[in-house]
Amino acid sequence: MSNKASINKTRKRIRSKVKGTSERPRLAIFRSNSHIYAQVIDDNNGNTLVSCSTLDKEVKSKFPSGDTCEASSLVGEIIARRSIENKISTVNFDRGGRVYHGRIKALADAARKEGLNF
Repeated sequence: MSNKASINKTRKRIRSKVKGTSERPRLAIFRSNSHIYAQVIDDNNGNTLVSCSTLDKEVKSKFPSGDTCEASSLVGEIIARRSIENKISTVNFDRGGRVYHGRIKALADAARKEGLNF
C-alpha cells in the first residue's frame, strides 16, 4: 500500500470518529511537504470558523519556508488566538491521518500553550 493510500485510509477512520459540533468544533490539520494548514470546522453546519496556514502574511514574514517546526508552532499560536477571539476554547483534534510527531505535534503543543483545549 502506498503512503498516500495509507494516509487516506487512516484519515477516513479518524474522520468517522472525530466530528465537529458548534459547541466543540474540529481542529483539522493538513500537512504538505512545504506548508501546514489548520482549520477549525463546524461539521454540523459545514462551516470553517477559523483558519491559518504558513501562507498567511504574519507567518510568511517571519518564516519564508513553511516546512519547519517553528513555523508550525507559530500557526498553532495564531489558530489558538483566533479561536479564543471567536469564543472557541475547546476543540476536537484531527491530525489528518498523519503521525502525531514533528510539525503536527509542534502545532498542537503551541495551540495548547496559548489556551486551546483538546
